[in-house]
Amino acid sequence: MNTSAGAGDNRKPDPERPFDVPQTPLERALRRTLADRVAVPRPLAADPAGVVLRRARAVQRRRAVAGVALAAVATVLVSTGVAQLHREPGRNTPPVVVVGDPDRPVWPAPTASTARPVGPDTVPAVAEVDLVVGAVIATAQGRRVTLTGVGPVERAQRLPDGAGWLAVGPRTAAGRFLWRIAPGGAAEVLLAGADEIVVDRAGHRVAWRQGAELVTAAVLRGQLTDSVRTAVPATADPVLVVGEAVLVRLDRGRSGLALWRPDAGAPRPAVDRSAVAVVGALPDGRVVAQQAGARPCLALLDPARSLAATRIGCVAGLGTAGRGAVSPDGRWALVDGTSNGQAAALLVDLDDPASARTALPPVAGTAAWTSDDAVFYPDPDGRLVRVEPLAGATARTTPVAGLPSGTRPVVVTGS
Repeated sequence: MNTSAGAGDNRKPDPERPFDVPQTPLERALRRTLADRVAVPRPLAADPAGVVLRRARAVQRRRAVAGVALAAVATVLVSTGVAQLHREPGRNTPPVVVVGDPDRPVWPAPTASTARPVGPDTVPAVAEVDLVVGAVIATAQGRRVTLTGVGPVERAQRLPDGAGWLAVGPRTAAGRFLWRIAPGGAAEVLLAGADEIVVDRAGHRVAWRQGAELVTAAVLRGQLTDSVRTAVPATADPVLVVGEAVLVRLDRGRSGLALWRPDAGAPRPAVDRSAVAVVGALPDGRVVAQQAGARPCLALLDPARSLAATRIGCVAGLGTAGRGAVSPDGRWALVDGTSNGQAAALLVDLDDPASARTALPPVAGTAAWTSDDAVFYPDPDGRLVRVEPLAGATARTTPVAGLPSGTRPVVVTGS
């Protein structure tokens, strides 16, 4: 039967559809679209449009049947650069958002040819560690790095190989933020809306909680990748990342920790539930913890044995807030406590806890050790405290120039 429209028929022939769209016009259109939509260029080492096109071509090769349609969808997703993590139905908490393009080229590490000369942004170093002073990072090398796109910072960790820093914001009604800061000071948000965030001491892994979910992810090329999640009580918080394991305090109002190994299922509570806070980890992975009880004591928790506890010793005036740090060689622990009824820091020789030094200024923020066995931390008045255990363990306090009123410097770990 002839189905074509005749002279007396009011049907019209079907319009022709141009399926053979050349690749070059599509590329030009994509580049024009991206150029119009991008108002502020991101500090990338490569052309964003080129990245989008490479991803689109990869989708076309894998999904030849879908062709141009799927390529356009992939282009839109990549151009936004935002992926929202899954959340359980019925939850009324704001979602955690991981921000960034995993295919973006990594920022280049500074080299001898790109090192900044001595000039207005290079001054005598304040300390042997990096410090966050308001909106500036004062490095141990004397550089003054002005931060852009970063809110208030509560903790900071230096990334290896001169790749910049990771910074954690304070707890707010909108949750905590995690920024990655480039060596030049430009920042991007890696996490937004988390209830708690912890970074391992090498800057290789991050753990966070949001609502009733605990998540851990690797830091690769400046992005969060290979995330794994598990259910936890809403009262739980990650407190330390050791290797790929995460130590979790199940209830902020009670003693007891749990160990989560992502490859072994849900977090498992420790048999000994006397630990109330974690000070830091030894080089072999064992964790120094503060124990509650009639006599405050320090203990070693072994992640390889389900956090089995071995008591180190009891220390008069030992606190339970977990403020402090363990020296890189595992010999010394700076911990919070009291002396003569007043808040103070205690310096404990883990080989001889009974000889703890007291009456040091209280710890009012993150503490960080250098490789030469000196520890730095801020006191409640915003001064920088330096203590050398092998040089008499006396405290030397230094005012920090340029510190905004009502704030304290943030000592950067991993410096």
